[in-house]
Amino acid sequence: MNTTGSLSRLDLNLLISLDALLTERSVSRAAHRLHLSQPSLSAALARLRTHFSDPLLVRRGNSHDLSPLALRLVDQVSATLEGARRIFEEQAEWDPATANREFSVYMSDYALCTIAPVVARIARSIAPSVRFRFLLHSPAIVDDASEQLRNVDGIVLPHGYLTDLPFLDLWQDDWMLIASADNPIVERGVELEDLGAAQWVYTFQTRTAFTSASRQLQYMGIEPHIAAVVESFHALPLFVKDTDRIGLVQRGLLSSLPAQDGIVALTPPFDVVPLANALWWHPVHRGDPAHRWLRDLFAQAAASLATDLARNRKHNQPTPD
Repeated sequence: MNTTGSLSRLDLNLLISLDALLTERSVSRAAHRLHLSQPSLSAALARLRTHFSDPLLVRRGNSHDLSPLALRLVDQVSATLEGARRIFEEQAEWDPATANREFSVYMSDYALCTIAPVVARIARSIAPSVRFRFLLHSPAIVDDASEQLRNVDGIVLPHGYLTDLPFLDLWQDDWMLIASADNPIVERGVELEDLGAAQWVYTFQTRTAFTSASRQLQYMGIEPHIAAVVESFHALPLFVKDTDRIGLVQRGLLSSLPAQDGIVALTPPFDVVPLANALWWHPVHRGDPAHRWLRDLFAQAAASLATDLARNRKHNQPTPD
């Protein structure tokens, strides 16, 4: 199908107006956002309504709601503009010292608290005008990663969730049990049977969203009693402290956990398979010199992180008391 003719008849600047209108749900606010006059945005809205044969913005009292069609367009318009922005940021040659570009990477709050600060710190000295947008992923994003990664630069995710996508191995980490300091298992030592009897706080628990350690428990025939599911590794200790519950977090996250006072980290009473973290990306980025630089940057950050973790393991740190 030849779309060149139909595209040539469209004013693609209307996409920018459409994005502002869908986001702000107000002609005046959209005009202010784009530094345009209100009549200009009103004219753009009229053209958009004619094109789609739809009102897009539906007045409700003193405000507007999005029409059903507009609701479907929100994510598509945002993704299309992001893709267009990335196209025009492409350069034949990449010089990080002078480049002005934003990289977007999905990750969990675990990666946000571990590798992301190291990436930003290294980049600051060699690419002062490069920006990063670290986005929290969700189970829905992971499940649809092959499409979601078209419009971002990558996702930091352990092995075991994605296939058929290029990746770069980063660093490995260990799983640790955490418990409240007054939990009896802390003083007497945690045994394997305790894991089946305890109340657990999980970070993810669906068919496709899980942690490798929790899946390993099931493979061992242990079905934990789950008292709460919190989709945040960093918040998990808040649901363990001053209770008889236990949870699993990565060793590398221990030093930055909230509510460290009153939380104790314990070595699990079974051989937990290490967490193998990786950076994954869509094949469309394979030949991009800027993306190659980003991958090298993550590799440097991962090497630094791995060194710190090895040092902490050697000295049995950090372990909150």
